[in-house]
Parts: sequence; structure tokens; C-alpha cells
Amino acid sequence: MGRARISDVAAAAGVSVTTVSLVLNDAESRISEQTRVRVRAAAEAVGYAPSAVARGLRTQRTRIVGLLSDQIATTPFAGRMLAGAQDAAREHDHLLLFIDTGGDADIEADALRALAAQQVDGMIYACMWHRAVDVPAGLPRGSVLLDCYPEGGGFRSVVPDDRVGGAAAVRELLAAGHRRIAYLDTDDPEPIASRLRHEGYLEALAEAGIEVDPALHVTGETSAQGGRAAAERLLDLPEDQRPTGIFCFNDRMAIGVYAAAHHRGLEIPRDLSVVGYDDQQLVAAEMDPPLTTIALPHYEMGRWAMEVALGVRAEGDEDASHRMDCPVIRRDSVGPPPAHVAKQNRRRASHTTEGPRSAAPDQVPDVGVRHQE
Repeated sequence: MGRARISDVAAAAGVSVTTVSLVLNDAESRISEQTRVRVRAAAEAVGYAPSAVARGLRTQRTRIVGLLSDQIATTPFAGRMLAGAQDAAREHDHLLLFIDTGGDADIEADALRALAAQQVDGMIYACMWHRAVDVPAGLPRGSVLLDCYPEGGGFRSVVPDDRVGGAAAVRELLAAGHRRIAYLDTDDPEPIASRLRHEGYLEALAEAGIEVDPALHVTGETSAQGGRAAAERLLDLPEDQRPTGIFCFNDRMAIGVYAAAHHRGLEIPRDLSVVGYDDQQLVAAEMDPPLTTIALPHYEMGRWAMEVALGVRAEGDEDASHRMDCPVIRRDSVGPPPAHVAKQNRRRASHTTEGPRSAAPDQVPDVGVRHQE
């Protein structure tokens, strides 16, 4: 079957082609509502769809937004960012055109030229990890940066508020009564998130009047194996120096903490409380017990970037960076410290706060064995 034409709609509705054009383009005219209803019904009946190319030539809008990324398609979080951007685009009658360059500068330059040739209505530049970037030379003014911010400014951007998220993770442990809290950090000095989460860790301890113990800040690879090796070093400390709560740079390192605890016959959270970061799908909620963690707001960030790119959200100066809250996802990996430690902590604490619920006393979880892959 051939594509339905505007003349087919006119014939079906019994009106002129001009009348059909005015109705379908919502043009101001004296056409009656009865005629408008008849024309729209005829268009639906014959399967007429207006040409996006022709409409773009008329309106100078293609109703397409380009999203260019370095490597986000290779991360477990890409789906959330893309879903947020796509949902916002759909709500405002736009399509999302996604191109992943794999971090290749030549592909990136070609992609920018292709998107410019398509005359997209807006552009988003997304990064694999929260970081500062040198903005590509061909990125047009008015573009929005997603999960990164520009060196030198000049573009609006959205990133997770990792400092506040790190502080929130530690406050969860403090609220449950913990005083000896460790931070399992990445051994890679590159990620901005590492520095910011550590700053949040220090901030929360300072608020609680707890002196920082450098022995409780350990680093490792951001993997289950790296987390396990780092946790082993913490658990090797003398009992009076050993942490009762551990905040992990990410959920994968938390898997390693579970494995190290299980190997020593420790139960989570009865003997050791753990907080992760990322709320990684198919990981945090599936651990045993399910992991309390800090969620990266990738879906919300994707929506924000699309709404700003489309101009439906006004967000301050052109070079403003928006930091988005990272909420606490409370599950079952945080409880009070062991009884003998809790008694000592109560003597020292200047105030108490109700904490997350702990595992039932008779619960004996299999801590993390099925996640050692």
C-alpha cells in the first residue's frame, strides 16, 4: 500500500486540501469545530501521517533531540539515563536520537556533524562517569551536559551530589549507633566521586564529634574482589579498632565486604553493618541481606537534561551546574553495632537518633556467597 496523501484525507472528509492542511497544522482560521472533527477522523481512517521533513521545513523544528555520549552504553546505569531523557522527550512530542562514540574523538566529531546536519532541536552530551570534561569543539551553545560538567563553564550541566550522598551514607550508620565507621574507597585517583564521597564521610563524622581514624579509610579496586581485599584489611585490625560499620564506594565493593564477613563467620547486620553506593540494578536489592545503599539519580538526571535542552525547564545561568540529590535506599544491611560495642558507644554519644531497622534476631543470612563471581 502507498502512503496516504493529504488529498486522500480531503476526499474522505469532503473538503479541500487547504482545509485539511489548516486543520492538521492547527492553523488559526474560521473552520468550524464540526469540520475539524470530520477532518481528523478522516485522517485517522485513511492512515495519514504528516511528513516530518515537510513539517521541519515549515517550522524550522525537527522535533528530534540528539544525545551524544562517550561510553554510557557500556555502563549498568545507561538504561536509567536514557529512559529519563526519552520519557521527557516523548512527553514533549520529541524523539531521542542516541549516538555512543566509545570515547573515540574522530567518531565524536563525525557524530556532531551528523546531528548538526539533522538540525536537531537540542543536544545533550553525556559521560560514563561523573567528571569534568573538555567540551568537544563542535558542541553547539545551548547544549546540556549530563553526568559531567565543562572545564571552564559555558554549558548547563547536571551531576549527582556525591558529597551529600557520602554524608548521607555515614549518617545512616551513625543513626544506628555506630561510631567506628570505615570508608572503602577506590584506589583510582581519577573519579571526582571518590573525593566528594570521602568529603561527605569526613563531614558526617565531624558533625557527630568523631575523631577521624586514618586506618579506617582503605582503598581497593572497584570490584567485588577489590572490596573483599580491602575489607579483609579492616577486619584484620585489633577488635577495639575494627569498624562496626562500613561505607563502600560502590555496590560492587560491598559484595566483597559481604564475602569477607561470611568467610569469617560474621553476620550482616548483626556483627557488621554495610552501606553501598549506586543502587545498581540486579545487585543491591538481590544481595542477602538486601543492601542499604545510596542511589545515583540517573533517571532524574536524564529527565532534567532533556527538559533543559528543550527549554521547558529554566535553570539559571548558561554555565550553571545542577547537583541532584542522591537518596538513601534503606534495606536490611544496617543495624545497631554488636551489643558490647553499642554499650560503649552509648556512653560516648552526645545524642541518639532512631536508625534503620535491623535483621530479626533469629535471622541467619547467607551473606553474599552467591555474588562472588
